Amino acid sequence: MNVTVSGLLIICALFLLLATGMPIAFALGLAAFVALFLQDGLQIFYILGDTMFSGIANLAYVSIPMFVLMGAAVASSPAGADLYTSLDRWLNRVPGGLVLSNIGACAVFSGMTGSSPATCAAIGKMGIPEMLRRGYPNSVATGSIAAGGTLGILIPPSVTLIVYGIATETSIGRLFMAGVFPGIMLTVMFMAWAIIDCKRKGYEFDARFVRYTLKERLAGLPRILPFLLIIAGTLYVLYGGIATPSEAAGAGALLTLLVVIIAYRLFRFRAVSGIFGSAMRESVMIMMIMAAAELFAFALSSLFVTQTVAAAIADMDVNRWVLMAVINVFLLVCGMFLPPVAVIVMTAPMLFPIITQAGFDPYWFAIVLTINMEVGLITPPIGLNLFVINAIAPTVPTRDILWGSLPYVLVMFLAILILCIFPEIATWLPNQMLGVVE
Repeated sequence: MNVTVSGLLIICALFLLLATGMPIAFALGLAAFVALFLQDGLQIFYILGDTMFSGIANLAYVSIPMFVLMGAAVASSPAGADLYTSLDRWLNRVPGGLVLSNIGACAVFSGMTGSSPATCAAIGKMGIPEMLRRGYPNSVATGSIAAGGTLGILIPPSVTLIVYGIATETSIGRLFMAGVFPGIMLTVMFMAWAIIDCKRKGYEFDARFVRYTLKERLAGLPRILPFLLIIAGTLYVLYGGIATPSEAAGAGALLTLLVVIIAYRLFRFRAVSGIFGSAMRESVMIMMIMAAAELFAFALSSLFVTQTVAAAIADMDVNRWVLMAVINVFLLVCGMFLPPVAVIVMTAPMLFPIITQAGFDPYWFAIVLTINMEVGLITPPIGLNLFVINAIAPTVPTRDILWGSLPYVLVMFLAILILCIFPEIATWLPNQMLGVVE
């Protein structure tokens, strides 16, 4: 059986398993197991455990459950509601202030959690009903939250960037810096489109719903500021080289947990155990996907599929920007069917040498790759954020959610184009803070 047929069969098997509703980690693992078993027979059992374990046996991965715990502590507390309320009170006099405050809350909450689904769920539960109550079109209310939630994997601290850093052996602190300005840029672009979309659909902004006094606007800040300081402190020790990602994540998780417990008086065992339970479920899910993705990548490599694809891309006698366009299409297709973590674990080691040999900055490429993964979060058939929005807003037709999210996909494409024209948006800050990588 030639390499092309083997590759097509294993990919088709994976899509078939995903179509049955099987969890992604199990689908990846089973497709890889069957392919390896057909190739090597019972010999596969000698390497099965070691291969999967090697996918997660890295000390740097300790930072992932710590950042997840940090996010779970915020998402499981009223912190999200306080953040949303504070932004709404400060922006309520701005035309379109509610939709702007929702996207802004998604951006800030992303920095607290590093998780897109958590951001969608936490902000969407409050923001979508309020926007619908004030007459915003269904597609605007749901699409803005679905898109805003994708910022969770771009704005640092980002689990996706951590996985990329470990997979490619690049600096996680530098990756976080590279994501700051693109994250801000994409947030502003989302806000601009939301306002345009509202006006295009005939929605008349009216800022006269509620008037807040300065005292009311300042009331929520004491609870929000500690979280913002923790995020700033975590990023500072990472950027300054004071602590490793694991150390910074551990300290950030501990401080966040203490602030949540003290500020919101979550002294009951059930409340605290719920935070740890939520963090454990998400961490185990991520680690299972990473272990299964490692096995899947090993299967593709054993069948020489990875090497063949990499060689075919590398041997393309085309301009390097045409090469980058091909890579982007490849990533977009992968992101539509697989979660960001799985795509990065499987593709980053293969693409990293290709993009560096073509003269592209690996940290800039990490941001381009991440925005591609954001697109996958709001496009069918997987579209995790779409499912989250559908669950928290069951009265909104699925069609409205899809049509509301689609324009933000185009905004992300525009963001990728801007980054291609002005790569300094991603590279300037890390180069200024840490020096230019030779």
